[in-house]
Amino acid sequence: MSKSIIILGIESSCDDTSAAIIKNGRVLSNIISSQKVHEQYGGVVPELASRAHQKNIIPVINQAIKKAKINKNQISAVAFTRGPGLLGSLLVGISFAKSFALAMNIPIIDVNHMQAHILAHFIKEIDGKSNSPNFPFLCLTVSGGHTQIVKVTEYLNFELMGETLDDAAGEAFDKSAKLLGLPYPGGPLIDKYAKDGNHKTFSFGEPKVDGLNFSFSGLKTSILYFIKNKTKQNPNFITENLNDICASIQHSIVNILIKKIEKAVKETNIYNVAIAGGVSANSELRKQLKSKEDSHNWKTYIPNFSYCTDNAAMIAITGHYKYLNNQFCDQKITAKARLSV
Repeated sequence: MSKSIIILGIESSCDDTSAAIIKNGRVLSNIISSQKVHEQYGGVVPELASRAHQKNIIPVINQAIKKAKINKNQISAVAFTRGPGLLGSLLVGISFAKSFALAMNIPIIDVNHMQAHILAHFIKEIDGKSNSPNFPFLCLTVSGGHTQIVKVTEYLNFELMGETLDDAAGEAFDKSAKLLGLPYPGGPLIDKYAKDGNHKTFSFGEPKVDGLNFSFSGLKTSILYFIKNKTKQNPNFITENLNDICASIQHSIVNILIKKIEKAVKETNIYNVAIAGGVSANSELRKQLKSKEDSHNWKTYIPNFSYCTDNAAMIAITGHYKYLNNQFCDQKITAKARLSV
């Protein structure tokens, strides 16, 4: 009987400290410690994030190992997020991974955070169940820092088809929410209020961007001036129209995303379409993507909510496939705040 492959995954790219154990592709534990300290600042403060990671990382990893019901001596390798992300936050995870691997005399595996979001689709639950895409597939990867369309032909074979030229879709959600006086992170709140609103009530400028690239800075500016003008005329405008404003903003952002993935499908003739990243938890994006299955002859793949936001299970599953391919790194590896898919 072949030896089990047990990967410890560590994720610390932004403001979530996470550790996971994956055994032969099946998730045994996936622990996430979120940082509440940033809420009062309306966004992530890098210095506070890295300090919180230093405080949380050992308890989180201990909990992941304990919940997985394994011994640390059984771990085959440590996979960690190398980037992209906040440099100080990344360094905490990398430093621990290096130290742990040295102490246990096991290899380390560097993981691209954006590739990991895509490979989250291949995480198997403990019962072996998963809803994994067939190759090749297109993945719309949308988060607070990134918006990309990626063609995936194998587990570790990625081709960037298009990306945002400025702001990300998740940033557009969060910044719009801030304009409405909603607390950070505001994206999920826009989704919540939009459920009771009419998306046809208000309209915003749609960017004209060639190819499969995106742009959200102009949309953000359009929303900014719209809110300023309306509140100048009526100070209670936001309160009186919150649901409709949220529905209209959400519709605009999702519409941009859907149009680009439609274009990508048409250009590539690939009809397996997946979404990944924090914004893939958005209910309207999920609904719109699913609705295209019949009209566009797509097969859609939507991740579990637990694997949409930053988590270590996606780092561990990527580590699993890199382990199978003997793609290890050495102790000289460094963090990279910017890292292409």
